[in-house]
Amino acid sequence: MSHIQQKIITLSVIVVFIMAVIWTILTYYNQKSLEQYNDILQRYMKMNEVSTRSQDAVNTLNNYLLAPSEERMKILSDNRRQVNDIKYELNELRDQGNSFTLRNYKNMIDSLIESIDLTVMMHEQDNRTERNSYFVEATKISKYISETTLTLISKELRTYDQFYRNIIEQSSNLRRLGFWMMALISLLMVLFSYYFARSITKPIKQLTYAARELSRGRFDLEIEVDSNDEIAFLARTFDRMRVNINNLIIEIQQKAQLERDLQESKLLLKESQLKSLQSQINPHFLYNTLNTLSKKAYLEGSQETSDLIASVAGLLRYNLKRLDRDVTLGDEVSIMLQYIDIQKARFTDRLQFELEADEGTYSVQLPGMTLQPIIENAVIYAVEPREEGGIIRMRITDTETTVVVQIEDDGPGMDAGKIGQVLSELQVSADTEGHSTGIGLSNVIRRLRLLYGRDDVIDISSEIGLGTTITLNLPKVIKRYQ
Repeated sequence: MSHIQQKIITLSVIVVFIMAVIWTILTYYNQKSLEQYNDILQRYMKMNEVSTRSQDAVNTLNNYLLAPSEERMKILSDNRRQVNDIKYELNELRDQGNSFTLRNYKNMIDSLIESIDLTVMMHEQDNRTERNSYFVEATKISKYISETTLTLISKELRTYDQFYRNIIEQSSNLRRLGFWMMALISLLMVLFSYYFARSITKPIKQLTYAARELSRGRFDLEIEVDSNDEIAFLARTFDRMRVNINNLIIEIQQKAQLERDLQESKLLLKESQLKSLQSQINPHFLYNTLNTLSKKAYLEGSQETSDLIASVAGLLRYNLKRLDRDVTLGDEVSIMLQYIDIQKARFTDRLQFELEADEGTYSVQLPGMTLQPIIENAVIYAVEPREEGGIIRMRITDTETTVVVQIEDDGPGMDAGKIGQVLSELQVSADTEGHSTGIGLSNVIRRLRLLYGRDDVIDISSEIGLGTTITLNLPKVIKRYQ
């Protein structure tokens, strides 16, 4: 058991013991006085009950004489029996001072019962003179009983006068005793509480002073507490903590410097990854395009060839200048349309392209060369290998926090395994084959996730034979490198 706990339990036991002693003494004397008081009160009530029942019996007799009936006769019999019963209970009231009076009291009750019986008998014999005489006699006896009751109660009061005085004096003594005992308890509690509080607060103050100095950076100040309880253990633990904190601060400073260096390295690495992914370009597209231009110029010699050359020049210019920074969605759509013009010149009616766009979304930022590789992917797999060509649809819609770009084709589609590989940023075979920039879907996904710091920026929905839909969820606010 701890030292502080022992102090608290000792204090509690002392208080409980003293309170129990006081409660026992006060309860004993109070109960004793109450029992004596109840005994006297019962004597008074018993005497008063004799007077009350005798008067009730006379009143019931009068009611019966005025209007005889079986019900009133039954009531009269009950009252007579009650008066007779209480006569035997008067033996409990006998003492040395009222023996003679109590005996006369009982004789009057017998006379009252006899007068009631004779009155009823004369009434049944229709002897009105005798009946009235006995009724008057019963009435007088009832009055005598009431007067005797008052006499007995008066004698009781004189007899127990000293007892009442003793009760009052005893109550006064109990009050004085309770006051002095409470004063003694209060004094003991104050003294013990002062000792108990001082034994706790003094080492706590020492510990508080040490903690204040520690908060000011004085880790060389040894903590000492004069105590032999839990606070001393706390002080020793606090001192060990002081030493550990001092060592940890040095270690944390070293780790913080390493963390800053590592964070800078991570940022540089992500910047390098982003720029490395954006810097890929495949000259194979340039050769195919120039070959197409030469054939068109040979066959047509028209203005369309000039427009095609201008689109190629714009596309090359965009690829070379925009790879190292973010662009707007409007720029991406513009360069993507130039790419579509080039591919339409190549595939003619085999390539059908539909665009539905909310131009209010064109200001959102995204990595350069994002839309063109996705469109190229659709051209390579949904248009180029099919003799009848294919359809590519693009829809750009605005939501509360994002811009949604959907690119849909009617090509052969992909199975779930292929979709999983692409979304996992795994480079699949022929992923960049034929792309103008050498950037495939995996490359686009990786750059988008690096820029926005989230994985749900792109979703692919596809079934074999039913085409493919790629959905981009472009946040309107960019949080870089999260």
